[in-house]
Amino acid sequence: MTSLTTAITILCVLGISLGQILFKKAAASIADATQWQQWAFNSWLITALALYGVTTLVWIWVLRHAPLHIAYPFMALAFLIVPCLGRLLLDEPIHMQTLLGGALILAGVTLASRAS
Repeated sequence: MTSLTTAITILCVLGISLGQILFKKAAASIADATQWQQWAFNSWLITALALYGVTTLVWIWVLRHAPLHIAYPFMALAFLIVPCLGRLLLDEPIHMQTLLGGALILAGVTLASRAS
């Protein structure tokens, strides 16, 4: 993968990760899940869906320029990025097991991205 493709792939992962934070904010802002208006007019949800839409289109670009077996392991980085963003933006706890698991994921992504 070229440096540009790698950078755009990482941006996709960041977009997906941020989308998860937005979904969490959307869920927290829905007082009554039986009221369709709280879903349809939820700005957090609308923003998350828009971000996912854009990220999906960019991901399609990535897949045109990189083999799936190299690009897709980068998506595993979201398993580390989302808890870190949850800590930073939502003040959620992060545990040592999450960090250790994230280190293993980073090692796996590194190994997989070096495959040709």
